Amino acid sequence: MSEPTPVERFKQALRTLEAEFDAEVAERRAALRYRIERGRVVFDREVLARHREARVRLTEFLAAARPSVILTAPVIYALIIPLALLDLCVSVYQAVCFPVYGIAKVRRRDHIAMDRHHLAYLNALQKLNCAYCSYANGLVSYVREIAGRTEQYWCPIKHARRVAGTHANYPDFTDYGDAEAFRAESEALRETLRRPGD
Repeated sequence: MSEPTPVERFKQALRTLEAEFDAEVAERRAALRYRIERGRVVFDREVLARHREARVRLTEFLAAARPSVILTAPVIYALIIPLALLDLCVSVYQAVCFPVYGIAKVRRRDHIAMDRHHLAYLNALQKLNCAYCSYANGLVSYVREIAGRTEQYWCPIKHARRVAGTHANYPDFTDYGDAEAFRAESEALRETLRRPGD
């Protein structure tokens, strides 16, 4: 059996760190006394009561906000239109093209989590803001995964310079300038898209 490549060792280290992170989240969940039942977040009763006591009334919340913050709210909320349009376009693109290319589809629910409205210590406006941020950031993650799979299918080549925030499949791409590796490995990289998560 051959020695694992540096990329394979890196991916294994990432899997180990993800497992450690998941274990830490489970410990924090227990410490904060909530659980997930049938997809719903359930807090212990006494924790829920403390959360309700900690909620800042909407009127107090608005009174404490700087006027400039309130005036920028329409700019923030106006982004919902291009975000929703992006969501629609990328979802249609994936639905039409991924089956043709043989790429496994990205599940939106793996990226967009709408659960902060269960937090009783948030007032209605805070819950709306959290829903908006959850959608926007989840959508960016969803779009990034679709774009990353598309890049892996068509052009799995690393860039010449280091770029910030590459997607999970990027470490497997062939090195910039390695024509032989690109020719030899492109089809294998396409094949892994049929079963993402390997």
